[in-house]
Amino acid sequence: MTTPTHTLDGVALPAGMIWEDEFDWSPVASESEYSLTGALVIDAATRQAGRPITLAANDTRGWSGMTRDKVLALRTKAAAPGATYALTLADGRSFTVAFRPGDEPITARQVWDRELPPADWPYVVTLRLIEI
Repeated sequence: MTTPTHTLDGVALPAGMIWEDEFDWSPVASESEYSLTGALVIDAATRQAGRPITLAANDTRGWSGMTRDKVLALRTKAAAPGATYALTLADGRSFTVAFRPGDEPITARQVWDRELPPADWPYVVTLRLIEI
């Protein structure tokens, strides 16, 4: 039996990467203000996009299978202006995403420090995406 993984545009990501901000977003945007007559005016609408998806690993989970060559492939994708990608989570949910503007799209560090890491060296990675 194979262990399910997340995938981002064909790049396999460890299933142990956790969606850290899954419930930190509301699909409803609202704003309130008082009119000149003193009445409360509430504007509300459903957001059409913009849900943050931060996939993160740490020292104890989510780094198995995340290698230097995958980090380099993901950094290449993050450097493509305006590009969108298919993200499929290990549980089967799918999203169209882009790397989140205004944030560092990828942070990565070696699991064990090595001066000249080979392509298969393990890394702990955080990906900052946004649903389009």
